[in-house]
Amino acid sequence: MARFQGRGPRDFGAERQMFKAVCADCGKECEVPFKPKEDRPVYCRDCFMKRRQ
Repeated sequence: MARFQGRGPRDFGAERQMFKAVCADCGKECEVPFKPKEDRPVYCRDCFMKRRQ
């Protein structure tokens, strides 16, 4: 049986709910595809990519 990563087969092409957040590094307002938690930092796309390198 095939497994799908991320979205299930019924969600294909569906809009993803986005949540507003403030980047822990640069302070820029951004949107993320998960509900941010108070006890964990959230990073904008640029800062997230810098941290991965």
